[in-house]
Amino acid sequence: MKTSNFKLLTIFTAMVLFIGTFSSCSDDDGPTANITVNEGPSGDIGGDFTGDGGNASRTINWTNNLATADYNADITATTTGTFNIVVADSEGTVVLDRTLDGGTEPDTIDGVTQAGEPGNWTVTITVMSFNGDGSYSLSAGN
Repeated sequence: MKTSNFKLLTIFTAMVLFIGTFSSCSDDDGPTANITVNEGPSGDIGGDFTGDGGNASRTINWTNNLATADYNADITATTTGTFNIVVADSEGTVVLDRTLDGGTEPDTIDGVTQAGEPGNWTVTITVMSFNGDGSYSLSAGN
């Protein structure tokens, strides 16, 4: 009887492995989102973001030798989701926290951050349930 149970278990395990080879529980077809980062010749940063309902977040370390930064973000084609940019100065104080909501106005934000301490700043870009594309940029302020 023990041999029979072992054979059944072996056959069952082989079947599970065989079926698992030809089927997948992967979420490769699920919603996606992507955030790119480009650095300009003068230390400016910027990039693009795209999504088809997915979520993504990216944190960028950026050297800003001035006390403020000029920022710009634009959603060029979106119906749902949010884009959020949070900028913190070299001491970790948040000097900018702005959000764009898909499918509503305004679809562009720009301006100058609050004053902060120059040095190594942190920029966090987050898209949530984002459907569409857009771009963002930051440069040292005045």
